[in-house]
Amino acid sequence: MLKRIEAYYDAVPRSSARAEEFGPLTLFVREGEGWPFYARPALGHEGEVPVAAVERVRARQRELGVPEAFEWVAETAPGLRAAVEASGLTVREHPLMVLEGGPLAVPEPGGVTVRVLDADDPGLESAVAAPYAAFGFPPEPGTAGRTADRITAGLTRLAAAFDDGADGGADGGAAGAVALSAGQHQPVGDVSEVVGVGTVPAARRRGLGLAVTAALVADARARGAELVFLSASDGDVARLYGRLGFRTVATALIAEAEA
Repeated sequence: MLKRIEAYYDAVPRSSARAEEFGPLTLFVREGEGWPFYARPALGHEGEVPVAAVERVRARQRELGVPEAFEWVAETAPGLRAAVEASGLTVREHPLMVLEGGPLAVPEPGGVTVRVLDADDPGLESAVAAPYAAFGFPPEPGTAGRTADRITAGLTRLAAAFDDGADGGADGGAAGAVALSAGQHQPVGDVSEVVGVGTVPAARRRGLGLAVTAALVADARARGAELVFLSASDGDVARLYGRLGFRTVATALIAEAEA
């Protein structure tokens, strides 16, 4: 299972980034505009990683003007953490969770409509903006258009919970519809990861994020995904995802420079 996830992690950035190889590490460099990528272990590398290799990647990231960031799975690359920490980066741990069986049913919160969006959906821009609002910063210009292009190409699936009380009524389909929570899954073959699920601050504690996640995993299964996984921000969030049938199988690590 973890080898399949590793292969996925190596494949998914390649749709919008080029890969630069640094021995035991691969740096993904975004082609065009959008959120910058990160470095991770080269596919198949399971041994030690020299601090010098980490520092070479960090120097290249500084040269490119992108964040000095690394992402990997602790259990499949146990030699990386010591090197990353020795280089001065801070490492954060997140539960890596896999869906067992089909998604468990969760009650859909009242007053909202949860659905998966097509590329031409009038609620797309609001749905794309909701997770950015949840995490406290605005989307970059053009993010909605890039998301629409990825939906058309089959690289992204987007689900959102729309406020039934806003313009557009219960179908959430009018241009004035307000997305309160949204997230995506990114299919590659028969594997997909649920990412970027966020709920605007004013709508939290209503179960919207869980309902959006349920819609995403149902869509992933319907489209042939045999392995559906995600990374939870912490143990409390992991327990919520457990209500959908996810279980923790490993630890996802993210290393970044302190601000």
